[in-house]
Amino acid sequence: MQGTLDTLLSADGSVAPAALSLRDTTFVVLDLETTGGAADGAGITEIGAVKVRGGEQLGVFATLVNPGERLPPFITVLTGITEAMLAPAPPIEVVLPSLLEFLRGAVLVAHNAPYDVGFLKAACARHGYPWPQPRVVDTAALARRVLTRDEVPNRKLSTLARHFHAAVEPTHRALDDARATVDVLHGLIERLGGHRVHTLGEAIEFAKAVTPTQRRKRHLADGLPHAPGVYVFRGADERALYVGTSKDIATRVRTYFTASEKRARISEMLAAATRVEAVECAHALEAEVRELRLIAAHAPPYNRRSKYPERVVWLKLTTEAYPRLSVVRQLADDDATYLGPFSSRRTAELAAAGVYDAVPLRQCTHRLSVRTPTPACALAELGRCPAPCEHQITTDEYARRAALPFRTATHGDPEPIVDALLARIAALSDRQRYEEAAVVRSRLIALLRATVRMQRLGSLTRLAELVAARRDGNGGWEIIVVRHGRLAAAATSPPRQHPRPTLDAARATAETVRPGPGPVPAASAEETERILAWLDRPDTRLVETSGDWVSPARGAARFSSLLNRAEAAASGRDSAVCSSVTDRSDDRRSHRL
Repeated sequence: MQGTLDTLLSADGSVAPAALSLRDTTFVVLDLETTGGAADGAGITEIGAVKVRGGEQLGVFATLVNPGERLPPFITVLTGITEAMLAPAPPIEVVLPSLLEFLRGAVLVAHNAPYDVGFLKAACARHGYPWPQPRVVDTAALARRVLTRDEVPNRKLSTLARHFHAAVEPTHRALDDARATVDVLHGLIERLGGHRVHTLGEAIEFAKAVTPTQRRKRHLADGLPHAPGVYVFRGADERALYVGTSKDIATRVRTYFTASEKRARISEMLAAATRVEAVECAHALEAEVRELRLIAAHAPPYNRRSKYPERVVWLKLTTEAYPRLSVVRQLADDDATYLGPFSSRRTAELAAAGVYDAVPLRQCTHRLSVRTPTPACALAELGRCPAPCEHQITTDEYARRAALPFRTATHGDPEPIVDALLARIAALSDRQRYEEAAVVRSRLIALLRATVRMQRLGSLTRLAELVAARRDGNGGWEIIVVRHGRLAAAATSPPRQHPRPTLDAARATAETVRPGPGPVPAASAEETERILAWLDRPDTRLVETSGDWVSPARGAARFSSLLNRAEAAASGRDSAVCSSVTDRSDDRRSHRL
């Protein structure tokens, strides 16, 4: 069966067909007579269709069709249609334009719909007409779901017509059968109300097979709002089992109780759920942010692990006399330099190895005394460390040569480190040590990803407040108040009214945000990135900021094309280990610009 649940609103703001009540839906109830057999080897002999809405007949379409082939005798016996009747009839290619126009904007209804739809699609394909992909309701499928064997022995059209006391008896003529199907449809719609099925989308999904649990728990969707927001499935102990978000909470939650929901873990979750909690939001961005926060707070067992907030780590340049890199999970207010966040310790260590390839930071982990020297390690003997442990380098010189390039890369220009890594990749490739070159390339990727990400996050988190708005498509404005990268307030102004009162109210009631230490001082990196994506949209307007929203002029973002090439090479999309990565022409051109 065709047709899927649509969102509540169409692009133009009108109610989408799937969300219309069955009473307000326009149906074209259709029946075909054919020469028999399959659609790819038989022809249509008659079309009958009735257009109805709310129990009222709006139009009728009926015609014989010349199939262009001999009519089997048993078809004449079954239908009463003869070759003499079909000889003057128009061929299907002449009939199709009028029929498709009659179907425009309506829901197609047929008894055993795949048969009729198959013939129409085949005819359209043969004669070059695009199939309009109407939503389809199959009265036979609906009857199998609504009526029990105690009520009707089978789901034949003649049986159902008698059961619902149809005004017209099916006769194997297209228009008579279509009229009988209209009465069957109306009878089935009346029965659907007892199953809490009231819209077209619900009826289409209801016709498909659902589990007993889904059928039993369907009432959990009752009373939910048709609004953007977050929904939480809760168990008997009020534990959050699953958290989701949608532009229309009610419509989305109902899909969990339809045949389209086939995930095993969701079936298990539904069995344990006792209620659904809805949190209405001003718009989709607020819903996304609330979903992130709820998942982080409650760790619902049936959400995929990929939906969980990142378990991040950071690279920290310590504040010792001879600083070193350390992988940490928490940001401290200690004036240290941090790089991240990284999604795993392994990725952080990969980036650290890239730093060690480029600058002479010490790699030992113990604290060094500025008064008492200690024996040097093997790295000093190999020339990979300036041996601060033996005081072979002053603290000022160590800071200039080792610590400063890292600090500059994290908050400003990473070019010295990038150039050093590119030179190392090129040297290894020239000596045909491609595997080692690929390792250094992986370190470059990890380092650049983190640097680009952190500088992008920092551009927003440094602002004490930013207010922005964008049109919501319904005559109003979506408004956000962001403080230190955290969504502090969200609102939507009423349609066709000036947004300033709503904006002022949002600012006045916004969350007070006290920033903590580090590059993301008030929210998760994912939350800030969702906000940045919203702000990056071309229809977003900045209203006010507490300061300049800027990124470093010679920052990491100018190496984005280099990062893309390196990632392509690493994934195998670019077979060159070296050339595509070490070619910096585009990036240098961006420097000059």
